[in-house]
Amino acid sequence: MLTRRGRVGRGAAGQLAQLTGEFVSLIRKVAGMPDYAAHVRHLKECHPELSLPTEKQYFDQFVRMKSGGSGSRCC
Repeated sequence: MLTRRGRVGRGAAGQLAQLTGEFVSLIRKVAGMPDYAAHVRHLKECHPELSLPTEKQYFDQFVRMKSGGSGSRCC
């Protein structure tokens, strides 16, 4: 929300950050890129015994699988 001086209030800034994150996630899905946050949620819910990869490790694995490297799906 804009104040009298034209600044964005903290609540609006938080909402804008959330919408920006959701927009970036949507664009990645449309482009065929994986969603790291969704993958982490999946691992926590379905495979709590596994260690979580870093975001870089996750995208490196994605690139290897897309380029014909051997990969496997869990679910």
